[in-house]
Amino acid sequence: MRLSIFPLPGAILFPGLRLPLHIFEQRYRALTGDALARDRRIAMIQPQGGEEGAQLFTVGCIGRIGEVEAMEDGRYNLVLEGEARFRLLRELDVTTPFRQVEGELIEDDPEAVLSSIERAAFEREARAFADAQGYSVDWDSVERLDDQSLINGVSQIAPFDFAAKQALLEAPNLRERCELLIQLMQFFALRDDGEDRVTLQ
Repeated sequence: MRLSIFPLPGAILFPGLRLPLHIFEQRYRALTGDALARDRRIAMIQPQGGEEGAQLFTVGCIGRIGEVEAMEDGRYNLVLEGEARFRLLRELDVTTPFRQVEGELIEDDPEAVLSSIERAAFEREARAFADAQGYSVDWDSVERLDDQSLINGVSQIAPFDFAAKQALLEAPNLRERCELLIQLMQFFALRDDGEDRVTLQ
């Protein structure tokens, strides 16, 4: 399938989650206008470097524009709603100001769940991590989340760097993403020096 991409470093979108974006650069205004005129879909994928035209990672997420505010000066405020992960096959040679790729959908199991033991272990580590970071969390609301919303949600908002978040996005299934999240939380909870902690870019 042909996908128009927004290669934004540090911006990760997971299926079932939402990502607010402020679109101001001319080429991405064009991307947004094109998406709104067609199927409202924009594919988020991280570049591997900060230079223009940097090579892309191989896994991203297709988002559908939900809320959108078109401003008088051509900028947009919008919210992308994650629909499905995709695997990059190749970048296309295009004349549009924004990049396009050929990708294939990654078929995730919509019914995937954790065992009660896995869920309890994750929540225990998440509480320890939140306490170590000084976060205030509504744990009653967390307990009501289904497994996929919980694991994908923490993967998207946790203060890990772009490489760690990319690894979470590329995890082949919910269980392995959960295991990786626990490892990351345990690792960073052990680091007491704030300057050494990974921050969200």
